Amino acid sequence: METEKQKISYRFPAKFPFPAKSTKMIAYLGRIVHDTDAESKPDDDVSSISKSLDLQGSIESGGITGVAGKDFGGLYSVKPLALIRPSGAEDIARVVKAASRTSHLTVAARGNGHSINGQAMADGGLVIDMRSTEENHFKLLTINGSPYIDVSGGALWEDVLTRCVSKFGLAPRSWTDYLGITVGGTLSNAGVSGQAFRYGPQTSNVTELEVVTGKGEITVCSETQNSELFFGVLGGLGQFGVITRARVKLQPAPDMVRWIRVVYSEFEEFSRDAEFLVTQKEGESFDYVEGFVFSNNDDPVNGWPSVPLDLDHEFDPAHIPQTAGSVLYCLEVAFHYRNNDHPSTVDRAVSKLIGRLGFVERLKFQVDLSYMEFLLRVKRAEEHAKANGIWDSPHPWLNLFVSKSDIVDFDRTVFKKMVKDGVGGPMLIYPLLRSKWDNRTSVALPEGEIFYIVALLRFVPKGLSVEKLVAQNHEIVKWCIKEGLDFKLYLPRYQSKEDWKRHFGNQWTRFVERKASFDPMAILAPGQNIFKRTHLSITRQF
Repeated sequence: METEKQKISYRFPAKFPFPAKSTKMIAYLGRIVHDTDAESKPDDDVSSISKSLDLQGSIESGGITGVAGKDFGGLYSVKPLALIRPSGAEDIARVVKAASRTSHLTVAARGNGHSINGQAMADGGLVIDMRSTEENHFKLLTINGSPYIDVSGGALWEDVLTRCVSKFGLAPRSWTDYLGITVGGTLSNAGVSGQAFRYGPQTSNVTELEVVTGKGEITVCSETQNSELFFGVLGGLGQFGVITRARVKLQPAPDMVRWIRVVYSEFEEFSRDAEFLVTQKEGESFDYVEGFVFSNNDDPVNGWPSVPLDLDHEFDPAHIPQTAGSVLYCLEVAFHYRNNDHPSTVDRAVSKLIGRLGFVERLKFQVDLSYMEFLLRVKRAEEHAKANGIWDSPHPWLNLFVSKSDIVDFDRTVFKKMVKDGVGGPMLIYPLLRSKWDNRTSVALPEGEIFYIVALLRFVPKGLSVEKLVAQNHEIVKWCIKEGLDFKLYLPRYQSKEDWKRHFGNQWTRFVERKASFDPMAILAPGQNIFKRTHLSITRQF
C-alpha cells in the first residue's frame, strides 16, 4: 500500500434525467407483459398495469445480459421483465401497486448490485434501480443537540462519507468495509465493520426510515412511529419494504488514523486479545477492531505478503514460532486522532493499548493515513482488482455469524483444515457484541453476548472451478449444522422453507407475521427465496 497521501477525486452523478410521464415506455412495458408472460392469469390485466405505471422515471426492457439480470456474486443470472429507474418513492409505490394487480409479478429493489446469490434479482419481474434516487435526500439535522443526516436509500455510503466529512466535518458512526454499496442495501441486512463492537451495526445507527411497503404505501417509521415496520425492515432482507430514506446518526470525524496489524500464531491468543479489546470502555480501546486468517506460507494472495500495510515493510517469516500451524492470525486495529494532537500523545496512547496484547514480537505493521483514506481503503483494492480483471469474476463468498462457544471448533476444522491454503481473498474473523444489536430488528444472531463474524471473501481467477468453491461453502455450512454449531448465515439465501425456519428459529413466526402485515402478496425481494408470490394472504402458505 502506498504511504504517501494521494489526491482523491470524487464525482457526484447529476440527477438522472427522467422523461416526464413517459406513455411510450408504459405502453412498451405492457407489450412486454403480453409477449413474455406465458403463464398469465385472467386477473393479470395488462392495461391496468400500463395505466398504473404513470412514472416520472424511466422503464427499459429486462434481459439476462443487462445490469438487472446479474450481481457481484456472478453465480446467478435471470431475465427480469423490466428495469425501472424511479424518480422517487412515488414511482416505486406505483410499481408495487401495479404488480399487486397481477397474480405473479414481483418487485426487487437493486442498489449497487453487490449481492452474492441473486438476492436483488426478480426472474420475470420488475427490478427497481435505486441508484436513480441517490440525490433525492441529503439534509443535515440537529435533534436534541445531536447531528443526523437524511440520505436516500439509493445513495452510496462512500458518497455519504465524502459529503458529510467535506461539508460538515461529521461522519456516520458505523460502517461496512466496502463503501461502494447503498444505504438501503446494508440496512436491509445489518452493515458490519470494525466499529460495530462499539456502536453496533448500521441498523443500530438509524432513527427513522421512509419505506415503500409491499402494499405500495409510502410510510415514515421509527422506534415510536410505525415501529413494527421500522424494526422489521432493518435487517429484513427487503421482505417488508423498500427503503427510500434513512436518518443516520453522525459524530465528529477524526482527521487521521493509525492503522495497525499484529500477528498471532495461536487462535486462542488472537481471540483472547480481540475479545479483550471489544469489551473495553470507550477511550480504553481502539476505535476499530477486526481480524483475519492467512496461510502460513509465501503465497502472495493468501499468505505472508498479504499482511504488511505498505511496500516498505516486509513480512519476515523467521519471527514465526516453530510451533505455528497451517494458518496464522492477524489482529487489525485503528486509532483515531486529530491533526492538532501532538505525535507523542498519539504514540503513548497507542503504545499503552498495544502493550496489553500478546502478539508475535516483531510482527507488527502500521501506517498513518487520513480518516477518508482509511475508510476508503477497500476502494483501492477494488481498483487493483479491476485492473487485474478479477473484479468481474465470480465471487462465491460465504459470510457467517458464529457463537463464541463454537468458534474454536470452527477454527480447528474450517480454517486449519478446509481452507488452510486460503480462498483467493480475505478470510475475516473478529468478535462482535450482541448487546450492541437491537433484538427487535429482523437480523438473526447466535446466542451469547460475544459472537464472531466470519467472511470467506473469495476471488476466483480464470481457470478455477467456481462450482468446487460453491460446493466447499456448502460443505462448511453442512458441517456447522451436523456438529450442532450455533451459527447464522449473514447475507443469507437458502433453498428451502425448512432452512429459513432453522435460520430464524424462534423469530420465524414474527418474520411471517411481519410479511403478512406489510407484503401480504409476497411481491418484494423474490430473489431471497423465502416466500412464494401469491394473490392471497401470505399466511395461507404456512
